[in-house]
Amino acid sequence: ATARNKQQDGYRTCYLSVEEGEATMGITREGKHKRRETGGRRAKFRKKRKFELGRQAANTRIGEPRIHQVRTMGGNRKFRALRLDSGNFSWGTEVCTRKVRVLDVTYNASNNELVRTKTLVKGAIIVIDAHPFKSWYESHYGVKIGVKKAGETIQEAMDMSDKSAKVQEKLKKRQTGRTLAYAIDHQIASGRLLAKVTSRPGQTGRCDGYILEGPELAFYQKMMAKK
Repeated sequence: ATARNKQQDGYRTCYLSVEEGEATMGITREGKHKRRETGGRRAKFRKKRKFELGRQAANTRIGEPRIHQVRTMGGNRKFRALRLDSGNFSWGTEVCTRKVRVLDVTYNASNNELVRTKTLVKGAIIVIDAHPFKSWYESHYGVKIGVKKAGETIQEAMDMSDKSAKVQEKLKKRQTGRTLAYAIDHQIASGRLLAKVTSRPGQTGRCDGYILEGPELAFYQKMMAKK
């Protein structure tokens, strides 16, 4: 006896075939089983195809890096990251990119379950280590940032007496017109920064992205406060 069970989740269909007590699962991305926009049923004129197959989700978590290679169509490769603990993140306004540690997942617009399980996916809002960016900023501008005094975050000028006159002049020139948003300075004081993942860890084996700033940062902070 053969039992057949079909389950839909938007664009994927899972077929479960049970034959003589043995269960086999197949994931397909085909859409032929879906009704037309008018509500009519489509004729089933062919079976599943290899190029329509889907695979199990990577569900990349935070941990010691573990990446599997997957052979794909045409002999190409995908890099399925099962565990990642760091990535390259860009500070857009300062045009600075550093490899930093991923500390936590704080928000995901698509599913709160991905936050609870700390799953790294494209579009996830995560917390990263701020120290590499802080050390770069201080050496680049000669200004101490993220300093807390009397409950407030302030910026202090660094002692440059041990530097040459040429370096002092260069740093002084960089400081003219320099601005640092309070929201970023406040985060750096805590040693953590909010960032957004723009790579696809389950496809590329990397967790890269950019630091949230300006209206986008304010938007996500407001969304996280709602939860």
